[in-house]
Amino acid sequence: MRKAIIETAERGYLAGFPVVDFRVVVYDGSYHDVDSSEMSFKLAARKAFKAAMELAKPALLEPIMNVEVQSPVEYAGDLMGDMNGRRGRISGMETKGATQFIRAQAPMSEMLSYQNDLTSMTQGRASFSMEFDHYDFVPGMQADKIIAAAKAAKAGEVEEEE
Repeated sequence: MRKAIIETAERGYLAGFPVVDFRVVVYDGSYHDVDSSEMSFKLAARKAFKAAMELAKPALLEPIMNVEVQSPVEYAGDLMGDMNGRRGRISGMETKGATQFIRAQAPMSEMLSYQNDLTSMTQGRASFSMEFDHYDFVPGMQADKIIAAAKAAKAGEVEEEE
């Protein structure tokens, strides 16, 4: 039963991403020589997990990165506006001579194209570094898009199998 629940959790519920941070407690169960088999317990575990997910209101999480941008001071306003457009939260700014340091937290998905965009915005005069900080909830509209895309992809796989 444990193995079936872990396998089901790894396949995900909302958009095919693994389910984390949950606990399962089995209160009752019985075994009958005629009706019980390993497969029947696996099926029961999968159904119970899916039923629990429907009641639990699971949410998608995304990695949030700590970002530090070093740039000439004249680009600071544009860079802060761009960071806000990436759902980033500015956590601090510091000026040292002609260099502006901008610290922020932003979702990793929004930072995937940042190097090219930063080069374009600053004519190659800025650099940045980022490191993982924590996971946070994906906002509702983005989560709906991700879930819809996953369902469409899954439907496409089912059609290909037929």
